[in-house]
Amino acid sequence: MLEVGGFTPLSTTDWPGQLAAVVFVQGCPWRCHYCHNVDLQPRGGGQPEGWPLALATLQRRQGLLDGVVFSGGEPTLDPALPEAIEAVRSLGFKVGLHTAGIYPDRLEQVLPLIDWVGFDIKANFADYEGITAMPRSGLPAQRSLHAVLQAVQHQGLGLEVRTTYHPQLHDDEQLLTLASTLVRLGIPRWVVQQFRPAHVSHAALAASWLPPSAALWQRLRDTGMDLALR
Repeated sequence: MLEVGGFTPLSTTDWPGQLAAVVFVQGCPWRCHYCHNVDLQPRGGGQPEGWPLALATLQRRQGLLDGVVFSGGEPTLDPALPEAIEAVRSLGFKVGLHTAGIYPDRLEQVLPLIDWVGFDIKANFADYEGITAMPRSGLPAQRSLHAVLQAVQHQGLGLEVRTTYHPQLHDDEQLLTLASTLVRLGIPRWVVQQFRPAHVSHAALAASWLPPSAALWQRLRDTGMDLALR
């Protein structure tokens, strides 16, 4: 059974343009310095009846919601995710997925079952360890992004690519290189997410956060990328 760490019955922001419920799947192997869902990192910390209760709520909301987003944590960590997706689809909901691409094989398994992906790009793939505190973590993310782009091309999968920005974790040149890489991969739009200082595990990051400067933002636009700040 899916290990659920939280459930939001209605969200207008987790799947842009859709009214969605959000199922927060418990567990993530990475320890991103800016993570604001640290309570969702350990496995075994979920709600005992989380999935049955979420499913019961969804059954009552048929016809009222457009879809359901599986978020986390990292939802592809949970081996029960495909079964949970099938249960949601059987109720008539579209399915969205928030992922950092940590498990490419598991992601490829569920891509045919979903309608939209919110893909978190942490940094340039060579620089991932500085964010995730895990060696070589950029390699699975890179493979996963390519799988997602193939699904966009061949099955019409919806996609949003986003990066959480903090000046201590992304210098200007790194961010510009990332923008150029995304343009080269054919990603038309990139959401730069503002760092959330609440509940993060590193207090120094919360104290030193600043949004991208106007000069940096213009340089990012000059790469040809359609940008949004959220």
